[in-house]
Amino acid sequence: MKRIIFVLLLQLIATDLLFAQERERTPIGGRPDIKGDLFIDFGFNTLNNKPEDLRTRFIQSRSFNIYYQTEYRLGENTGFTFNPGIGVGTDKMAFRDDRTLFNNPAIGPESSVLQAITEVYGDNISISKNNVSLNYLEIPLEFRYHFKKNNYNRSMRIALGGKIGYLMNAHTKIEYTDQNGLTRRIKDRQSFGLNPLRYGVYTRMGFPGFNIWGYYGLNGVFQKERGPFNTEATQFNFGVSFTLF
Repeated sequence: MKRIIFVLLLQLIATDLLFAQERERTPIGGRPDIKGDLFIDFGFNTLNNKPEDLRTRFIQSRSFNIYYQTEYRLGENTGFTFNPGIGVGTDKMAFRDDRTLFNNPAIGPESSVLQAITEVYGDNISISKNNVSLNYLEIPLEFRYHFKKNNYNRSMRIALGGKIGYLMNAHTKIEYTDQNGLTRRIKDRQSFGLNPLRYGVYTRMGFPGFNIWGYYGLNGVFQKERGPFNTEATQFNFGVSFTLF
């Protein structure tokens, strides 16, 4: 089902681009003037309102998003547009001290604890990779203001919006070498007590080809009393983005 949703997303974007090319080709057959933006976001993520034991490593905790957003102008040369869209958001969280999420047997499958990897797979191992991956199907909705009102396509702009995401997949990924020199790669796919929905507000500022952005989650990353330390931590992401058209 999750793969079907992802394929449908790609088909939706491709179909919109195809129709845009047919409608808006320049007279000399050059590059089509496609309505909307395809954003590629790169950045980092961290947790707010978290206990000390739930700290993450900054560089290894990365975010990657891809969104297609169309444009509806609000009035004639007002500078304001409404930009709904659809896309995929992915986050990798890397917890410190070689710890990761495991199921909490005292609660059940919809839960997690933060535990040292060596406590599960043995002390005599060398850990080379350790992260938690979260993959969301997301709908961003934003309002933009374009400073150059007579040419939105070449104007500096600032946006404020919100987005809601559905958790398509979550898994931990561990790679280690044991005392015999054998490399093990383990991927554990389950819910870990994560919230199936996330929602929050974000801002984006820059030019048509390059932006900086920030996202602040309004709900907990984990379901109530299902995550490690009964945390109510929320998410904060930020980074840069590039617009492909």
